[in-house]
Amino acid sequence: MDTKELEEAFAAIFGKEADVTVFSPGRINLIGEHTDYNGGHVFPAAISLGTYGAARRRDDKKLRFFSANFKDLGIIELDLDNLIFDKADDWTNYPKGVIKFLQEAGHTIDKGFELYVRGNIPNGSGLSSSASLELLVGVVAEELFKLKLDRLDLVKIGKQTENDFIGVNSGIMDQFAIGMGADQGAIYLDTNTLEYELVPLNLSDNVIVIMNTNKRRELADSKYNERRAECEKALEELNALLNIKTLGELDEATFDEYDYLIKDGNRIKRAHHAVSENQRTLKAKAALAVGDLEKFGRLVNASHVSLEHDYEVTGIELDTLVHTAWEQEGVLGARMTGAGFGGCAIAIVAKDKVEAFKENVGHVYTETIGYAPDFYIAEIAGGSHVLSRK
Repeated sequence: MDTKELEEAFAAIFGKEADVTVFSPGRINLIGEHTDYNGGHVFPAAISLGTYGAARRRDDKKLRFFSANFKDLGIIELDLDNLIFDKADDWTNYPKGVIKFLQEAGHTIDKGFELYVRGNIPNGSGLSSSASLELLVGVVAEELFKLKLDRLDLVKIGKQTENDFIGVNSGIMDQFAIGMGADQGAIYLDTNTLEYELVPLNLSDNVIVIMNTNKRRELADSKYNERRAECEKALEELNALLNIKTLGELDEATFDEYDYLIKDGNRIKRAHHAVSENQRTLKAKAALAVGDLEKFGRLVNASHVSLEHDYEVTGIELDTLVHTAWEQEGVLGARMTGAGFGGCAIAIVAKDKVEAFKENVGHVYTETIGYAPDFYIAEIAGGSHVLSRK
């Protein structure tokens, strides 16, 4: 969507010119899944699919929001002085949360604004449309109200919105990848310290194919919070003898030595995933650094196995895509990406094999599941940014 199209769409809905237009990407995670809230490393990248926004400041305290993705809802009108979660307000709870926490952090947002959004991230795909929207609203507010905002503060406010306003107990990876993304670079992030490194993503003659199950995944209603609670309990049990703040502090040898302290078989599996996945992420970054794409691909495969059997967050749709992908010519690796329970998987595929890959995987999936998947080539993109300003 180009800037002119965005400005015209805003004017058609609100009858006036936009003050600013913004783009906020979605994200994929190459490896390091369900490690961000366990104090481990993650390896995400921002992608060219994302959320476009156009906004105009008002002189009163009305907030007026319109999404081209939910046209039936029309313009949702809210009050700047009444920023409370209300299920009836649907998607606008995300911008409400961001504005509320920006105000609480001491930033002056004393007038309302109008916002038009249009996203091309498939809804419920697990490519993080909610974090994309949170960062978009943050950048819009930054522009309209001339806020002095450090990007990391905005990332944290996005996470706070997800956790304390929407009620999803997620980590910081999504907002960090979307806010801090870079062209052709993946972000190697230590979620404990928030130290990060931009790693050039040189895939040689390969591309990342996003495979969408087309099964909706509702994070807040899924078992996501349950998995997090299981890991927290396992950590508590390990600390009968250890003194650790997160599971990410352990290597596999230490975990094997002390896993008898965990009183439940499921919790052992959950914690084992958190520990082993963190170690795989360290190895994956090292493999990419020396151009060992084959090793990187094997680690990606191993990540899915752990998510399927230890963390149990995949399901027949994701497993069908990934297991079928493993069997195709020209595939270095494949795994689910995101929280799981539906959503998307990724595969690293040789460029000249992509069409055959899509045809073969699509056929098996449709035969097994009863409806077709969608495929996208993931272009690695920069983080949330202003497209134009008046």
